[in-house]
Amino acid sequence: MVHADLKEYIGKLPSSIIQELEETCPASKMKKVAKLVHEEFENSRISPGEAVGLISAESIGEPGTQMTLNTFHFAGVAEMSVTKGLPRIIEILDARKTISTPTMEIYLHAPYNKGKDIREIAMRIKETNMESVAKDFAINVVDLKMETTLDAEKLEKLELNSKKVQKILEKALAKEANVELNGDKLEISLKGKEKDLNQLYKLKEAIKDVYVCGIKGIKQVLPVRRKEDYIIITAGSNLKKVFELDFVDSSRSTSNDIHEIKKILGIEAARQAIIDELLQVVETQGLNVDVRHLMLVADTMCISGDIKGITRYGVVSEKASVLARASFETPIKHLIEASVIGEIDYLNSVVENVMLNQPVPLGTGMVKLVSKK
Repeated sequence: MVHADLKEYIGKLPSSIIQELEETCPASKMKKVAKLVHEEFENSRISPGEAVGLISAESIGEPGTQMTLNTFHFAGVAEMSVTKGLPRIIEILDARKTISTPTMEIYLHAPYNKGKDIREIAMRIKETNMESVAKDFAINVVDLKMETTLDAEKLEKLELNSKKVQKILEKALAKEANVELNGDKLEISLKGKEKDLNQLYKLKEAIKDVYVCGIKGIKQVLPVRRKEDYIIITAGSNLKKVFELDFVDSSRSTSNDIHEIKKILGIEAARQAIIDELLQVVETQGLNVDVRHLMLVADTMCISGDIKGITRYGVVSEKASVLARASFETPIKHLIEASVIGEIDYLNSVVENVMLNQPVPLGTGMVKLVSKK
């Protein structure tokens, strides 16, 4: 039930603000505070006909010109470097499918979030290949065979044994080689009649990259303490597989790969990720940009139900106005295509009216008067 003094503000204030007032404000001061909050809310609303796109562009672009191009490192580990600054902003706004440094923040359920077996869990998440579990790869030139000595200690940590590794290799090399187990050693010999040393050396390099266990795509893991909880930061991202692990808190774990978030969690989650990622870069650089400007950019990118970059192939290509599309890039191409199909431009936006030296539909230019004769 809403407090009696707040009922008149239902529909005038967002439900989240009404709820916060109810939870934090003393009953005796509720009416007075609600009135002040309503006044402040009305003052903060944008006026009809305001050029919100232009204001947002200025508000992000002006401090963005002063942004440094530095790269931030997690705990000084070079392998865990993450793209920050202007390169990251360009990456987000271009909606690039392949980002330079995908990373995840994996939150854990209790008791693991307090540090229990945190290193073992981190190792279970990390992608492990043959090179990580083998001590060496020795080639017998006479018999054209290869011997691999397995690291028993590492196998134990990963809850594996020599037999399992043999089966994994047999499956991966089914067409190329035979794999036999001899104690803690694996003997690998080439199949077929025509065998040569060059083939064996190529096989040696291929074996090193054979996937053994863990989650594909996660190349590095780093357990760190974040306030009260331990979390795992990764180099590489695979949301779907990480969410399948029972010790992972999927409600808080996230990735910096926006397209992956859209694929797994949907467009609303991707929109929020764009806002969070932009805000993180802006705050890291010590800049002050109102979150509403970033929200407008995220809305523009996601409004079609898919993520569109702010490029000639993304957001710009979907503009209704021919002249607006032509004003961005490749004008001749747009004008010829529009001419061929007989497209009409209704001059409803800002850019095309500026081009034609007409009043723009903003502020007082929005109002149209019709006089009676």
